[in-house]
Order: sequence, then structure tokens, then C-alpha cells
Amino acid sequence: MAASWGAIQMDWTLVFVLILVWYILLRNWERNGVLDKWNATRVFGVILMVRSNKGLKLLDKTAKPRKFWRLYGEVSLWVCVISMLVVALVMILAFITAIISPPDTDPPSASELVAIPGINPVIPLGWGVLSFVIALVIHEFGHGLLARAHGMRVRSFGLLQLGPLPLGAFAEPQYEELMNAPPKERMRMFAAGPATNLFAAFICLLIIGGLAGQFVASNQNIHVRGIIQGQGADEAGMQPWDTLQSIDGTEIDGLDGFYSIMEDYSANDTVVLSVLHQDGTIENLNATFSDKYDYYIDLGWSESDLESIEISKGDPFLGIEGINDGTAGIDRIAGPLSPRWDGNLAQKALVLPFHTLGIMIIPFELQGVSMHPFEESLLEADDDGLASVLGKSGLLFLTNLFFWLMWVNILLGFTNLIPMVPFDGGHLFRDLLRGILKVFRRVGKKLRLGDMNPMWIEHMSSKASSISSLVLLGMLLFILMIPYF
Repeated sequence: MAASWGAIQMDWTLVFVLILVWYILLRNWERNGVLDKWNATRVFGVILMVRSNKGLKLLDKTAKPRKFWRLYGEVSLWVCVISMLVVALVMILAFITAIISPPDTDPPSASELVAIPGINPVIPLGWGVLSFVIALVIHEFGHGLLARAHGMRVRSFGLLQLGPLPLGAFAEPQYEELMNAPPKERMRMFAAGPATNLFAAFICLLIIGGLAGQFVASNQNIHVRGIIQGQGADEAGMQPWDTLQSIDGTEIDGLDGFYSIMEDYSANDTVVLSVLHQDGTIENLNATFSDKYDYYIDLGWSESDLESIEISKGDPFLGIEGINDGTAGIDRIAGPLSPRWDGNLAQKALVLPFHTLGIMIIPFELQGVSMHPFEESLLEADDDGLASVLGKSGLLFLTNLFFWLMWVNILLGFTNLIPMVPFDGGHLFRDLLRGILKVFRRVGKKLRLGDMNPMWIEHMSSKASSISSLVLLGMLLFILMIPYF
């Protein structure tokens, strides 16, 4: 199945009409008592909040090993507190950067500002809706598990919908029990949702790593993602995504083969390139190498920098970038978990967090797909194991499924860790601040520096949380709006 399954284009007039029709339907169902039968209510005018008792029995059974889930909650809490601080730091740095160096690129369209599948051009409708539903269920089940593990009752699960599109979900614990619970237990419950999303994303990445080993390249040639203007490849007529088959009749066997061939040439040499274009035509092109050393000097590199990466005067430069072999598409997603990635276990562990965050950029670069169609075309299923059963189409289906599940879980997890109410991060920050003030109170009592009034601690933690939420909201709006000015 194609990676772009479910991607659609919608104009805002159609969106407005559909929302208006949905609003009329909700008002009609509300008057006729249909929403009461569904145990649903209408909020914010056009949002349907549907409650359900389904899943509560499964929740109780799953939460029975309470010691295990409390330990899980403690790990989740540490993961989320660290991640929350990183998210806050990134937001502050982005805000400062936007002030010091305002972006000069075109501002995003209105559709790009909403994370709604099918409307946002980088989130396809089919994969997006499926992944959001699963990720929301995972998120709220995580909250519910920790609530039950600490003895809090869960009244219902629920889903927030705008028409058929899921906007959010919730686990509804008994409010009094939640508010009266010890702060540490309440923090574990808030942390469990986003942490479960992040853990689920990691599991999806592990599965993608396994799937990457089931693919092989259809040929051993290399392809290029970009052509540098004014250099030999550009002047010869090469195009992005061309496959470079041979140089002066010497067949290219992977990246190592390409670099080995290049060692036989120097700047100003002219060669014949055998190139396979995307349309299937093969063309022989005459290209003249420029000087790689001079090219990087012109870009501002120093002589010592070039010496450190072993670039010398007279080295040939063809003017191509993004040089990859046939499995580059799947290897780019799997990263250090791909069987073709060079590095030991320690290096993989070091690279993995940065790779996971880098994955979030892929749909923006490729306009809503996980892998460029051309790179998909270069893949074949291996002859052994799972690949022989599923074939290429089955493997691509699973790859896209777990990619979007991973992508949405990361998005949902980190978004909920913004230290701003009503996100889970906002509740975590408030309880964290309350705990810090209580520590100061105990230290102050021991040192006889005075005693903080418990009511003052509650007031200050709530007030500080509200102020920080408003500040972060202002920063976020500034970051989003500055490209328009």
C-alpha cells in the first residue's frame, strides 16, 4: 500500500460547511435526547464528549499487580519530569531565537497550524485518524492504570470528537479521590499518560528496526536526493532522485564503490556518467569535476577544518548531495536500529534519542509520507523469513502503520508535557512546585527560620502554575504568529 494512503486536500470553505452541519446535528441530537442516550454532552459548541464504561473491567484486571504499576508510575514520573523540563527549555530557546532572529521564511498556512488528520497537509487522513485513536486510547489507559493502582476509581473513559475526527480522550477518575490523593500518587497518574505514549513510540521504533532487516535493495547503484547548482552534475543535466549507475563504464556498487571510484579522479577531469532518470530512461552524460577543496573554502570552511576531514586541494567534486543506496528510505526511519547501521551498542543508545526526535521532521520534508515514493520503488522484500510471507506491499503497510503510530505517540506525549494547564505537564508542574515548597517548609522548620502556612503553599503553587501557563501560552502564540509579521 502506498505511503500516502488517506492523504487528502481540503479547502476551508468545505471545512466550515462540514463544521456547521455537525453543529446543527449536535443541537438536534441534544434537543431530542439522543446525546443523553449515548451518555454524551456537547462542549465548546461543536465538540462531542462521549463517555463509556467499556474497558473499565479490563482496566481493573490489568491494574491488579499494583506494585508493578506503582513502580511503572515512578519510572514514568522521572521520564516525564525530565522530558517536561526539556520541552520547557526548547520553548524558551525557540522564543528567544524568534526575538533575536525572526524567521524570514513564508508563514505556515492555517491548515498547517492544526494537528488534524486530513486538514494538516503533513498528517494523512487514514493513517492519522487510526494512529490518533490508538495513541489516545494508550494515553488514557495509562492514566487509568495508575489511578486504579493507587486505589482511585475511574468513572468512565471518553472521547472528544469533531465529527468523525478524534480530538482527544480522557479517563474520568473520581474528582474528590484525585484531589485528596497524596501528591506523589497524583503526579504518577498524570505522568503515566504521556510516558505510555513515549514508551509505545519506542516499541514502534524497535518494530520498524526489525522490519528494516526484511528489506533489500533492488540494485546496488546509488541515487542522489539533490543537485548543487553550478557544479558538474548540474551542468551535465543530472536531476534530483537520479540513479547513478556507472562512471566511465565502471559499475557503481554501493556507497563504498562510489567513493572508491572517485579516488581515481581529480578536479577538472571529465567523465561519462550513466544515469537512470525517474521516468525510466537511461542517459549518458558528460560531467566535469570541480575542486572539492575550493568549493568548501568558498562556503566559509577553514583550511584546518578541511584538513581534519581529509579534503585536499584537487579532490574531485561532482556536485551531488544526499548520496544514498537502495535501502536509504527504510534505513532513514529505522536509524540506529537498522541492521545496516554501523556502530556498537553504546553508540546506538547515544544516537537513538536524537534520531527519535529527528523522525518528527520526515513528514514535513516529504509532505505527509514516511518515505519518498522513489525510495520505496528501490526496495524489495527479502527471500527469507517474514518478508517471504508478507511481500513488499505487506512490509510497506506495516512500516507505515508503525511509523505513524510512533510519530503520533511522540507528538501526543511531548505536547502533553508542556508545563501548561490543562496539559498533563501543567498538572505535574503544579504538584512538583507544591512539593518543592513543602521541602523548603520542612527545612525552614528545622533551621527555625519560620513556618510556611500550608494554605500559602497551596495558594503560591496554584498561582505560580497559572502564571507560568499564561507566560508559556504567550510565548507559544508569539512563536506561531511572528512569521506573519
